[in-house]
Amino acid sequence: MNHLLLTHNSLDVGAISNLVGANSCGAISMFIGTTRDNFEHKRVVSLEYEAYEPMALKQLGNICDEIRKRWPDCLNIAIYHRLGLVPVGQASVVIGISSPHRQVSLESVAFAIDELKKTVPIWKKEVYDNHESAWKANKECQWISKTSNDCCS
Repeated sequence: MNHLLLTHNSLDVGAISNLVGANSCGAISMFIGTTRDNFEHKRVVSLEYEAYEPMALKQLGNICDEIRKRWPDCLNIAIYHRLGLVPVGQASVVIGISSPHRQVSLESVAFAIDELKKTVPIWKKEVYDNHESAWKANKECQWISKTSNDCCS
């Protein structure tokens, strides 16, 4: 089963792990992306995320479909992403995947976060302790040009 969520609420890693777990699976692999307190010698106090939600959810579903094609043993997939303000230390994104064996879940989780960063229309702004902020481009983002200021998660 696929569990996809964009939310302004905190992400509960334990609840997401329980959601994807299954008695038939010997592995649950998780990726947890958190807000760090620095970037290029600047003090970060929070991240702020915005999304084009209908398209973002569609792309997350496409990622799940591709995971199931490449790794048919994956049982449950959860991809949860925060929107709005995410303070330092809190999770911005949590991906959990269960499978009978570890290699499948490990590979599929890595694929999921890489594809999310490439294809899902979620944008990130860093907020610094000097009250300045900057929208950050993802180097993986497929629709960004080298001269554009557009960005995605």
